[in-house]
This record gives sequence, structure tokens and C-alpha cells, in this order.
Amino acid sequence: MPPIDLVREQLRRYEHLLLLFDAEETAAGVELVIRLKADVPGAHVYRAPLHPRDMAHPQFPWTFQKFLYDCLHDYLCEMFTRNPQQLNAEP
Repeated sequence: MPPIDLVREQLRRYEHLLLLFDAEETAAGVELVIRLKADVPGAHVYRAPLHPRDMAHPQFPWTFQKFLYDCLHDYLCEMFTRNPQQLNAEP
């Protein structure tokens, strides 16, 4: 099975109220793509490359779930418009 199909097969197992999941082929391989279902000004599309070695591993469904959840965490954290770590953050 081509790597893109392998990732899309895994993605069909997930559904989210706010997010859409897809996979795209790139020159470097396959990327996981996460976007919001509704357009929100300032929100970007999250892209994360998948390593061919990881997709070929027999435990890919389990490692993919962890990868997806880690990406969701990163994506949502990237959408903070202010946080205490910013130098110019107001109390």
C-alpha cells in the first residue's frame, strides 16, 4: 500500500468536532495536515512530516495515534495569542 494511502486509512479512524485531518504527498514524503473546520482569522493549517521508517513499522497504527495527539497538542498551543512566556505579556 502506498504511504499516502496508509496514512489516510489511519485518519479515517478519527473524527473531531473542530478539526479536519488529511494527508498530502510532498517531495519529501507524506505530511499530516490538520485544519479547522470553520475559518478562524489568524489560524493556520498545521503540517507535520511523517518519516518513511515510521510508516513501515508494524506498530504504525499505535505510533501514529501518539504522533497525531502530539500534533494536536502542538497545533492548539500554537494558537495562543498571548501567554506568560511572551516578553511583552500583560498580567
